[in-house]
Amino acid sequence: MKPAFETSRKVALATTALAGMMAASVMASAPARAEAFDLNALVEAAKKEAPINIYDSTGKIVEMAENFTAKYGVKATGIKVSASAQLEMIVREGQAKNVKGDVVLITDAPAGLAQLLPQKFVESYLPPDMADKIPAKFQDPLAITTNASVWAYNTEVHDACPVKNIWELTDPKWKGKVAFYDPLSKGTYPDWFNQTATHDDDKMKAAYKAHFGKEIEVGEDSATAAWVKAFAGNAPLLSDSDDAISESVGAPGQKEPFFGLMSSAKFRDNADKGFKLGLCEGLEPWPGWTYVKLGLIATGTKSPNAAKLFIHYILTEEGIAPQVKDGKLPTNPDIGLPADEPSGIGKVLDRLQQYDASTALEDWDARQDWQDLWRLAYKK
Repeated sequence: MKPAFETSRKVALATTALAGMMAASVMASAPARAEAFDLNALVEAAKKEAPINIYDSTGKIVEMAENFTAKYGVKATGIKVSASAQLEMIVREGQAKNVKGDVVLITDAPAGLAQLLPQKFVESYLPPDMADKIPAKFQDPLAITTNASVWAYNTEVHDACPVKNIWELTDPKWKGKVAFYDPLSKGTYPDWFNQTATHDDDKMKAAYKAHFGKEIEVGEDSATAAWVKAFAGNAPLLSDSDDAISESVGAPGQKEPFFGLMSSAKFRDNADKGFKLGLCEGLEPWPGWTYVKLGLIATGTKSPNAAKLFIHYILTEEGIAPQVKDGKLPTNPDIGLPADEPSGIGKVLDRLQQYDASTALEDWDARQDWQDLWRLAYKK
């Protein structure tokens, strides 16, 4: 069970909305699949349009846009913008009918489903020649990658991961020693809480029993909510960036480094900054969890062909390569992670908690409730 939220109302709303979107998606997808696709014609049409801007929450978008421009001769500029800021900018630009961001790569899938797509600020485009490649669950709206947040430790201080079970992080031993992204600042974190309560609460109960040797008693709450309360009350070090968490955990020369949860992309800091980050592969019930990044086109763009061309480009191995190097797994199954990907996440892909987009709207509806739960439980 989840916390004592108004779950029945929220589930009904989310299910109804999602069913409507899925029905619309089926009707919209059929013509797209049948449509002939001519890449060369799309390139020529894109060259006649104005330059495009792409919003993404990773700085790698700058390199990707530059590579795109060099390949096709179509000017594109990548702009790093956080998911929350993207949401605000897209809505504001759409309302003003003054689109600046032509392509939006956003990790806040629930917001995309609940706000951006229904209000027609953006649209989802699946290149017809990719219809047989991209798995159906990633097609509408189009997801370009599956990203991961993983638990990490400092390999200079610890020979192996010092935490074996997620419930250990509620023990006094770890009070004030875990670096964590503030769930009030990043929507994927309360979404993770809701995903866990909705789909995997049995695993949280089993992990509790494995750690404490007894069944958990949660009353009307879920085991997930009990963990959130206990963990928030154990004074984790909150941050508004993965960079700060990476430094807290992995910076060399520390005697008592933090344990932490961060984007798998931060493991590049081992090479770039000499950090000592190690992936906590054996953590139960999961070493990390995933979320998706949507690839959407602003409805009011003046360069629709250039925007479509960019979407096509990032569904190819060449286009998405800068993000794959950071452990982002493409939704195009023809593209794998490189052998030298720094986090080693490829070894634990089958152990990661997978995001289930079928309840994305429920995640959106419950987000404020989880943030309120965190706010009330958190102690410094």
